Amino acid sequence: MINLAYKDITHSLSKFIITAISVGVLLGIVIIMIGVYRGMVFDAEVLVSDIKADIWVVQQDTLGPFAQTSKVHEDLKHQISYQDGIKESGAITFQTFQMINKGKDFKVMLIGYDPFGNIEVIDNKKLIEGRVIEKSHYELVVSRKTGYSLGEFVKLGREHYKVVGITKDTVSNSGDYLIYTSLKDAQILQFTYTNERIRSDEKRGIKGSNPHLVNAIIAQTKDGFNATTVARMIEQTTHKKVFTKEEQTRLLLEKVIKKSSKQIGMFTVILILVSIVIIALIIYTMTLEKIKEISILKLIGIPNFTISMMIIEETLVLGVLAFISGNMFARLVTGGFPKRILLELSDAFGLFVVILISSVFASLFGIYKVIKTDPAEAIGG
Repeated sequence: MINLAYKDITHSLSKFIITAISVGVLLGIVIIMIGVYRGMVFDAEVLVSDIKADIWVVQQDTLGPFAQTSKVHEDLKHQISYQDGIKESGAITFQTFQMINKGKDFKVMLIGYDPFGNIEVIDNKKLIEGRVIEKSHYELVVSRKTGYSLGEFVKLGREHYKVVGITKDTVSNSGDYLIYTSLKDAQILQFTYTNERIRSDEKRGIKGSNPHLVNAIIAQTKDGFNATTVARMIEQTTHKKVFTKEEQTRLLLEKVIKKSSKQIGMFTVILILVSIVIIALIIYTMTLEKIKEISILKLIGIPNFTISMMIIEETLVLGVLAFISGNMFARLVTGGFPKRILLELSDAFGLFVVILISSVFASLFGIYKVIKTDPAEAIGG
């Protein structure tokens, strides 16, 4: 039997391919949106994953430094270290800066940690140049995307810091680049004031500031101890809010990026629906363009089923070509986006199945027109 779909496609091949590519661009945007969501999830998890801590102790009645303002005293780490099941404890701070380098404006999250502590904060696998911080003052480790070079001096606050290390793929939960400095320097930057502010406060009867504050206390548990059990025990003895590493990650996903992920999800669903409607309209229009040919086929005895299969096959080919071109488009343009976009094969395969099923349903509009076509139209001019 002559393959009607093959004959029809090759008859107007260039038009068919251009149409498939046009639909593919729209599908490419769908793939990018899914990648944006995956990138948000990855970024939310990467910071907590890089910091090798099992327990996070934060200000009471808060959700921690990633969701709310959290301030606790630095010396709380000593009390935590004596808790049963704790191997190591340390203090950590987080704050954001707006920076400019070589005309490039960007936002960073500064992490302050004790360089002499035993809890790893900078993932050594991501350190691509230089070293970690080894001094109490004026050393900085930066993300390579900030554009700073090894040995360069960077001004933060009133001081200049030397770049001693460069990392890759280090971002905050919101996708901002990470930079690291010593805890003492970070406390000065975050919790002390300018001379003008100090004089103004003294006139109001407010004396001094407390630089011995941090945003969280982090700790590692001993082998054989359950982190959740230890965390609940610390809550009872310190009257602070305590999260395990898993709880902190879940908090980021469910609280911090939940609304953004829902918005992206809804936008993705809308784009998929629009793609299906466009494919349906294209197939319906292509069917209308060859009504006379379809009438002739019906007049010479070709059954509706055979003609309908031609429509379905054309729709499936259109969907497959659109999906391939969409994938190519997505992978070509994602490198220019400012935030991380993760294109995973499982997502692509899922979208491919959705497009195939949707293409079959979209072809029903063309099939309906085929069934309603009167063979007499072939001789009606």
